[in-house]
Amino acid sequence: MTPVQEVVPEVDPGTLLAGAQFVDAYRVEIGEQPLDARRACEKMVLGGPRWIDALLRLRNILVLPFGLKTSGEGAPAPGGMIGLFPVVSETPERLVAGFNDYHLDFRVVVDVGRAATGRQVTATTLVLTHNLLGRAYLTLIMPFHKLVVRSMMRQIVSEMR
Repeated sequence: MTPVQEVVPEVDPGTLLAGAQFVDAYRVEIGEQPLDARRACEKMVLGGPRWIDALLRLRNILVLPFGLKTSGEGAPAPGGMIGLFPVVSETPERLVAGFNDYHLDFRVVVDVGRAATGRQVTATTLVLTHNLLGRAYLTLIMPFHKLVVRSMMRQIVSEMR
């Protein structure tokens, strides 16, 4: 199996989410598989492991008393939804999803591009916290974030077999 690698983010945070305090990126090689950014994001988000769905359900229950958005809440997305992610903008090479909330704003950027070894998919997460609740939330979910993103990236490769 192709490993998921944590990489230095190659996005412009100022353009995608000005003031973002957190940015990370993970990459997986996909060989010569024809794949656009939307399809890569769908493979990451839809039909993933059940433990991720369970974590999201738990998260939605825990944040409800704080008035935070839960999965699927908010204004209609210009590019529709992929799972719980509203699509903000999209080209064949890049899909940007995410939303703004009281405690923090986040974006997930899925890039599909060429590398010396073939094609690759990079998922970048950007977060801008607004208050103590946002900073506490980010601190609490960070260990899960890394596990979830790595697992979602593995979905891209496993579905190609």
